[in-house]
Amino acid sequence: MSSDARSESDTGDDQGPVRVTEAVADQLAEKREELFEEFEIRDEFPREVLAEAEARTEGVEAEIEEAVEERRDLRDLTTWTTDPIDAQDFDDAISIEREEDAYRLWVHIADVTHYVNPETSMWEEAVKRCNTVYLPAYTVHMLPPTLAETVCSLVPNEDRLAHTVEMEIDDETLSFEDIDIYKSVINSNERLTYTQCENRLEDEDAPLHDENALAFELADRMHEQRKADGSLVLNPRRDRAHTIIEESMLKANKAVTHTLMWDRGVEAMYRVHPQPTPDQWNDALREIQELESVSIPGSSWDDPRKAVNAALEQSPDRQLNKIQRAVLKVMPRAKYMNDPFGGHHALNFDIYGHFTSPIRRLSDLINHWIVHTNDVPENLIELCDRASDKQKDGETAERLYKQFIQELGIDAYAVNNRGLEVVEDAEDADYDV
Repeated sequence: MSSDARSESDTGDDQGPVRVTEAVADQLAEKREELFEEFEIRDEFPREVLAEAEARTEGVEAEIEEAVEERRDLRDLTTWTTDPIDAQDFDDAISIEREEDAYRLWVHIADVTHYVNPETSMWEEAVKRCNTVYLPAYTVHMLPPTLAETVCSLVPNEDRLAHTVEMEIDDETLSFEDIDIYKSVINSNERLTYTQCENRLEDEDAPLHDENALAFELADRMHEQRKADGSLVLNPRRDRAHTIIEESMLKANKAVTHTLMWDRGVEAMYRVHPQPTPDQWNDALREIQELESVSIPGSSWDDPRKAVNAALEQSPDRQLNKIQRAVLKVMPRAKYMNDPFGGHHALNFDIYGHFTSPIRRLSDLINHWIVHTNDVPENLIELCDRASDKQKDGETAERLYKQFIQELGIDAYAVNNRGLEVVEDAEDADYDV
């Protein structure tokens, strides 16, 4: 699960899951069904898709051993995953080494297209779904969990097939000196939660301390460079563990789509984010400037994104959400397109696309296929439009479901972070109707 996964914290909660009665659970189920029908969200997998997924989990060890001959064998390379504590699949892992004038960063992504390709029912179903939909305490998967949580999960101490992005990053400029994208076999040394990663960074004698310290050194530098270049950072107070994963995945996504566009000149599912109009930006900045205890330094007004970053960094915590809402209100929706025309405004990248989450996004799955085969689907424009529309549908369903939970008097944020438990006795429940 990559950096933009649903859980922002893996520290847990002493209170445990939010407890509701069966009557409340029934109301939530009815609301989900209503939303699934309205937005054509496919909750249940067809029987043949489940059967196909189950069949691909058999004979895995022998299949991987046979595949080693045609892949880069990275099983001796120190590799690890970092995810929320409640993650069910681990689709990205990293490795890092320091060289004389460069960093060498490997981002390993589960090789989903080895199992899910255009000839399979799973691919056909993924095209219909386009993405995983995350509701509080309920997930509608793009791919069958049977597959995603087994052979496509980079669990520790097990050989796994991966699609690796190996980057040589210049020590001074942090630009790409070399990019190599290839199929590999990896063996993750350890699965860390975000909290465990923070603990390893603190303890110099802990396993993977040096590797995580080096990863954070690079990630922190890349993060600061992005901000200096004008990348919008709406969540400025992320911990070091999140920074490592977020910056590593952004760098890998950028490496892949730059390779597709500049080295190969092929169409792919690029992520395009238009910019607000000058009047829209002025409205957002005026709203931010009027907030209590918030000011925008004069030196940052030349670029609205830098102005927002400065306001976020200097504002009290209670104003963070208001600043974020003011920006999101004027931001156009990002969309998928078959060329990177216009770039990604929020990130300030001239070319960008998704590669690091093929388990939960169709765009990444298709880009994996294009990178490996150079075979661009004939209906790519249609797929881009559909993926954009289905993402909007999923986000709208999530918003409406959270709103319904709030109307029931339930803390949707708590449900999202702590999960849900159905209890028979109303006296044991936090919420009843």
